[in-house]
Amino acid sequence: MSDEQDGKKYGEGLLAGLSADTLRGRQSVRATFRLPSQVIALLSLAANQLGLKQKSLFDQLVEDREVLKQLAQAAGSYSPSGEQRQQKTFVVSRNSLLSLEYVAKACGLPRDLLVELSIRRLLPVMSSEQEKQKKRRAVLAEMESFLQQGQALWASAEQLLGETDDTTRQLAMVLLHCERAVNDLRQAIDQGKEIEGYQ
Repeated sequence: MSDEQDGKKYGEGLLAGLSADTLRGRQSVRATFRLPSQVIALLSLAANQLGLKQKSLFDQLVEDREVLKQLAQAAGSYSPSGEQRQQKTFVVSRNSLLSLEYVAKACGLPRDLLVELSIRRLLPVMSSEQEKQKKRRAVLAEMESFLQQGQALWASAEQLLGETDDTTRQLAMVLLHCERAVNDLRQAIDQGKEIEGYQ
């Protein structure tokens, strides 16, 4: 069997549904929108907090035409804030841009407004993350107090039993794990600091 026949044989089964148009649709393009600075900040903060690239998050928000149509229908009751808009260029997939342009044209809406409404869908997510951040801080305070008590207990065990006693060593291991957990939580809280002031 020739290489060409092998390619056709495998291509028919494994690559079904793959076409040049599908591949081009995933190609990245640049698109500029005029948006309120608060909306631009919301996308950036949400991407950072969720550990996503802005492009991936943007694409998830605007690639579904049905969702965009629902947003367009709700746009009549939306009154944009008087906040000054600024130009912002995003890297998006060609499919996302086509979906935006299609729905904006079909519904007679500015493309920028559709993008703004799409990004504002992240507000409940950010509120939830802000609430979690507050709870993380409360848990951290309790963990730090627990760690201090543990350290006092360990020091007492060391005096009473000696540092080579099994109980003293086990307490030392527990404290080591607790210190790691406290440090990990501190890092998570530091990473989420940006979202605390977002309103």
